Amino acid sequence: MSVIELKDIMKTYQMGDSVVHALYHVNLKIEPGEFTSIMGPSGSGKSTMMNILGCLDRPTSGEYFLDGKEIAGYDDDELAHTRNAKIGFVFQNFNLLAKLTAQENVALPLVYAGVDEEERMERAKKALEAVGLGERLEHKPMEMSGGQRQRVAIARALINNPAIIMADEPTGNLDTKSSYEIMDIFKKMNESGKTVVMVTHEPDIAEQTKRILVMRDGQLVSDERSGGKTDYAAIELQHMRYGTQS
Repeated sequence: MSVIELKDIMKTYQMGDSVVHALYHVNLKIEPGEFTSIMGPSGSGKSTMMNILGCLDRPTSGEYFLDGKEIAGYDDDELAHTRNAKIGFVFQNFNLLAKLTAQENVALPLVYAGVDEEERMERAKKALEAVGLGERLEHKPMEMSGGQRQRVAIARALINNPAIIMADEPTGNLDTKSSYEIMDIFKKMNESGKTVVMVTHEPDIAEQTKRILVMRDGQLVSDERSGGKTDYAAIELQHMRYGTQS
């Protein structure tokens, strides 16, 4: 069973007298344990896709199955519960709280999960050790490099042991060396069984994933897996069925 399945997903916005299709009849399956990147120019729909995949937003129409459950129609509370239980997020800007230490930042999701303080801090310590920051527990974000801050963000994403990691431009603010170090962590997470979905605009980063999806004008226009095999037949069928969105 696919961990993620989108069926005829549409996301539209009303802009004055015009209707903008941020996502246009998107169909997609992601299997457990895949490492998938999503690429595309600005305005292509990749961020909208990530928001829907991560249960941060709902589609206008279509079906979204997560672990076999149809969740496109969930209300905000149901989406929040699903996010907390199944998905860990890593963002380009780290989204760390400046006044908290690395350990406190990582432990924060466990506060909402009702875990007591002693266990929260112990689990946060282990999560930081797992990303090579065992000696930075008491450091605050401004006392760390960009690469170290992103490691803290990754540790926080892992704290609830989610099956899926969603990463939105996780190397966008990093130098080349730090970017590749962060990608090594994502690869290890994937090798341990995590399903990883990543938005990136960097081809060299996307090439390190097992599958590359390319978005354009709200449509999925390319789906390439390791070995260079692209499902052109499925893409052409989608274009024939729905037409090309300009």
